[in-house]
Amino acid sequence: MSSRHREFGERRRAMTKGSETQATIARWGEETFGPVAHPAALARRARLELDELIEALERGDAGEAAREAADVLILLNRLGATLGFDLADAVDAKMKANRARKWVSAGDGTGRHSD
Repeated sequence: MSSRHREFGERRRAMTKGSETQATIARWGEETFGPVAHPAALARRARLELDELIEALERGDAGEAAREAADVLILLNRLGATLGFDLADAVDAKMKANRARKWVSAGDGTGRHSD
């Protein structure tokens, strides 16, 4: 495992409250699946897991939805480690930017920015 994985993962927990960190997730991924050939491979796999999450939600299966949401977060944490950014820091920075924007509600609990 690269020192970049350790550096960005150990200093802060992954986007979970458990014992896993971005570094432990990245280490497990590399040990289990080998090195990431291209970061887009992780994003493509996350898209498949997101489709499975949507299917679980449409069935009303909260337990399966939780497992699929975890799969997406695992892949995003691996992506952060691979590209050298801390996912939690990226979320914090994005939320700061989001709070400064103007938003239009779609009426379904989602929306879009208007600026």
